[in-house]
Amino acid sequence: MSKITVIGAGSVGATIANDLMVQGVASEIVLVDINHKKATGEALDIYQAAPFVSPAIVRPGEYEDAIGSDIVVITCGMARKPGMSRLDLAQTNVDILKDVTKNLVPIAPEAVYVIVSNPVDILTYVFTKISGLPERQIIGSGTILDTSRLQSELARRFCISPKNVHAHVYGEHGDSSFVPWSLVHIANNHIDAYKESSPDKDRIHWDGDYAQVEAFVKKSGGKIIENKGATFYAVAMSVCHICKAVFADAGTAMTVSTMMHGEYGIDDVCISTLHLIDRGGVRGRILNKLTPEENEKLKISAEKLKAVIAQIEF
Repeated sequence: MSKITVIGAGSVGATIANDLMVQGVASEIVLVDINHKKATGEALDIYQAAPFVSPAIVRPGEYEDAIGSDIVVITCGMARKPGMSRLDLAQTNVDILKDVTKNLVPIAPEAVYVIVSNPVDILTYVFTKISGLPERQIIGSGTILDTSRLQSELARRFCISPKNVHAHVYGEHGDSSFVPWSLVHIANNHIDAYKESSPDKDRIHWDGDYAQVEAFVKKSGGKIIENKGATFYAVAMSVCHICKAVFADAGTAMTVSTMMHGEYGIDDVCISTLHLIDRGGVRGRILNKLTPEENEKLKISAEKLKAVIAQIEF
């Protein structure tokens, strides 16, 4: 038996719950929301597809129903509204997280907590500080979505499966994120060498336009919101990927946000670099060798997050 509780039944939370059932990740999925009626409707709608997928219980619940959870996914919080600053959003969602934490952690102290709500790096930091849980049990979704956007875009440009694209986004889940291009490989070739090695060289459109690709990755979320009002499909799949890794014995490499303790010269902030995730949570950080320029970008991203943290009350 495996149990996942999802806190927040909005578009992201409900889609995560649906994908968890469709992919057979858990045998029991509990959907909790301050709007219990909404959680009830979403859970019923999802569960009624059970005959077509792996058997699973999907039900609404309250905080106390998180008892025995292997994983708790936190998606609750306000979305940024027009005129709201990033700091305003941070403080509002920190206050929500504080309430959720005091109600959940005593009930499910053994669970792995996956923080999805934004600003995710700030909330992961606050949760790490106030929950009292071992850091191994705390995973911020961080730049896993940014990384997915990067990999899918490079796969399109290089006419290859995304599974053969080894590229990741480091830093905050936000404007100061960056791609360590020195580490990017396509099918065992560095990205700048792959075109000449490929049978598809005449179809590949690549001239080392790093900045263009990074701009696409950073603007993708805003473009989706502009067109359809919200983003939730890709982020839900990325969270399911994290959950599957937590239930697996083999370590899975992914960019998630965790507390830094001097790695890359950075301390006391949650930020995304490459980690191994396995049964029970974070196995550890993969310390890739960055170029001096990449290391400096990571430090700048960390300082921007610290500037926000310094202004938050928690």
